[in-house]
Amino acid sequence: MLESIQLFFQRMLAEEDEAEKRPVTLALATTAVLCEIICADERIDPRELTALKQMLMTHFTLSEEAVDELLALAQLEAGRDSGVYQFAHLINQHYDYNNRVALVMEMWRLAYADSRLVPHEKQRVRRFADLLKVSHGDFVQCKLHVQEEFEQESNHLPAGRADKP
Repeated sequence: MLESIQLFFQRMLAEEDEAEKRPVTLALATTAVLCEIICADERIDPRELTALKQMLMTHFTLSEEAVDELLALAQLEAGRDSGVYQFAHLINQHYDYNNRVALVMEMWRLAYADSRLVPHEKQRVRRFADLLKVSHGDFVQCKLHVQEEFEQESNHLPAGRADKP
């Protein structure tokens, strides 16, 4: 398994310009953590998957094909408690506090992407916020900010298109 992940990232690095290289294991760690959020309610809504793909393409400057492959690898790792701690540790090493808060914000966006928030999603975001050493105050601020974004978007949709969480 680790060999396939390493081969993927070696191939990705070979395709990127030197200036655009990122710690690729960080991409896998971030993706695996985000996969945990969209899998929390035991079903992956197409809106969640679309939102996650867009986040990854934007944040890591990857093609859609590379994101699909990265997601496949991350989903294999998702759900393994040992991987969760390892990924959180890697993220803590490479992301400063503001980037970790931004990651928690993205987790909330994924949790709301399917127009409903279930208790398992809230629990997972809380768990990762703790592992990423994000303060409770910032955790709550992120949630409130995303709730407000979601409510503003829902108010602009035709009636019956969005469920309030």
